[in-house]
Parts: sequence; structure tokens; C-alpha cells
Amino acid sequence: MDYKDIKKLMDDMGDSKIDSLEIEFPEGVKIKMKKNTEKEIVIKEPRNIIEASAPMTPPVVRKPEEKALVNPEKNLEGENAKVVKSPMVGTFYASSSPEKEPFVKIGDKVHKGQVLCIVEAMKLMNEIESEFDGEIVEICVKNEDVVEYGTPLFKIK
Repeated sequence: MDYKDIKKLMDDMGDSKIDSLEIEFPEGVKIKMKKNTEKEIVIKEPRNIIEASAPMTPPVVRKPEEKALVNPEKNLEGENAKVVKSPMVGTFYASSSPEKEPFVKIGDKVHKGQVLCIVEAMKLMNEIESEFDGEIVEICVKNEDVVEYGTPLFKIK
């Protein structure tokens, strides 16, 4: 098994929903991969061990003039808006792919369990679902922003 095959296997694993994989080939090569729980992938061959770490996504720097999408008709000061926060560090995506429409827009009615966005962490796409029923009154981050744990993503009234 050469480097290209190993790299392809790692990429395929990152794109899939499985958390772990273990393969043993007849010629004695063993491959064991886990994601989410560990940051490294160890590939064992009869005489040597190859270790590879997943590359980090470079941070996206927001330009000073960029602002989060706010509905000008809604004044949230003094109102009881519920906040959906990021459960992890990663990259915020408003839609499932660049050519698709965003999951939600300002003014959309949402229900508990409805997908609002995706946060990519270590090449895993994590769907963030609404914890509340209500209306989106503010989208607090821009598409492809890097978010941290606890960063407000949406305000729902």
C-alpha cells in the first residue's frame, strides 16, 4: 500500500460518517483509524509504523467592514431572543455546499431539531440543529467564519 492509497483512505474516512475503521491485509499490513476521539491515525506495517496527523484548517480573518447579518426591522434590545451557540470549534457554513441555498435566512420560521448550519471540525461536517421553535431574527456569523465553542450563531425569537 503506497502513500497515495493511504492518503485517499484517510480522506474517504474524513468524508464518511463512520468513527473508526480497522483493516488487515493478507500481506500483513494493518490499518487502524479513529476520528473524533483522537487526532492521529496510526498505520502499522510489519517492519515500520507510519503516523499522520490531520492538517488544521487555516483561520479565516474577517475584514473590519464585514458585519453579521442583522434584520434591521428587529430591535433585539430588551427582547427575549434565544441564542443557538456553537457546540465546538470549527468553520461555520450556512449551506451544505457553496452552490446551494443557506439552511435558514433571517425571518425563517424554524422548529426544534431543524438543521440551521454546519460546523466543520477536523474535516467532519457537524449539522447544528435548532434547540427551539421560533423565528430567526439574527445570524451572528458570516459564512466560512471560524467559530469557537460557545460562539453565538443564531438568535431565535
